[in-house]
Amino acid sequence: MAQVIRFHRTGGPEVLRREEADVGSPGPGQARVRHVAVGLNFADTYFRTGLYPVPLPSGIGVEAAGVVEAVGEGVTSVAPGDRVTYTGFLDTLGAYSTERILPAAPLIRLPEGIGCETAAAMTMRGLTSAYLLRRIWPLRAGDGILVHAAAGGVGLILSQWAKLLGLTVIGTVSTDAKGDIARAHGCDHIIHHGREDVARRVRELTGGAGVAVVYDSIGRDTFAGSLGSLRRRGLLVCMGTASGPVPPLDVAALAARGSVFVTRPALADYIADPAEKAELAGELFGHVAAGRIRVEIHQRYRLEDAAQAHRDLESRRTTGSSIFVV
Repeated sequence: MAQVIRFHRTGGPEVLRREEADVGSPGPGQARVRHVAVGLNFADTYFRTGLYPVPLPSGIGVEAAGVVEAVGEGVTSVAPGDRVTYTGFLDTLGAYSTERILPAAPLIRLPEGIGCETAAAMTMRGLTSAYLLRRIWPLRAGDGILVHAAAGGVGLILSQWAKLLGLTVIGTVSTDAKGDIARAHGCDHIIHHGREDVARRVRELTGGAGVAVVYDSIGRDTFAGSLGSLRRRGLLVCMGTASGPVPPLDVAALAARGSVFVTRPALADYIADPAEKAELAGELFGHVAAGRIRVEIHQRYRLEDAAQAHRDLESRRTTGSSIFVV
């Protein structure tokens, strides 16, 4: 029997329950995967709280890595024995488990040199960083960017990748310790958002111009400062709501701030095309395998400690990537 984490009602971390499940055999287009490690992402809390509504009871988690145990009819992309990783949305929901059946389409074969723990810690974060830097805006060497939560899982990967592209990286953090981590992973400048005016400090660091792109995973608490940090015709990427949803936006304010742009992208729309997904994954895996991007796993949990893992995540006690070791 597989061990799974489910929730039968929405709410706080206490609604997460460990249960047993009979996995069964994969059907057409499916694969059975034995997990080695499972990714912990802030988006998981959105399912648990009901911000992302799903029928209940429900599994949780959308990212994991492991070994293919069996495949169903018509599956040719992977085979039993393959080491794989995956991330997604509703199509992969239920990753908090020791073993499961899921569609084979999201599965990505792992190259030699990248272990399952590293893969579970970076697939969602790394592919997110990939599309943010390589698809969403025509960044050029010398451009400045602002990365909120720079010591988080996405922040550390994105900052390292940005330096490979020749960008100037300004990162926001909440503590001195997180600032040290962010600086060690590519941030040229650190702003402590709890004690500094972010927009004013960005203007000081950029000679009054502002940055080309702001990557904001915090939401409500940082939205105004993010808008105020943009250069003329810059882009604000709203990519998370850790502090709550962003306030309603008067679009006329975009013109007043220099004809700036605002977007709320989703990873699913940048990996829906298999060819594009393979290209982004290939670039990501290449950087990690070569050591150009380091994936930092700072927290490891057991599946049965899922509630505590969510408490740590929501209280901002984590840095880098977090995984469940199965």
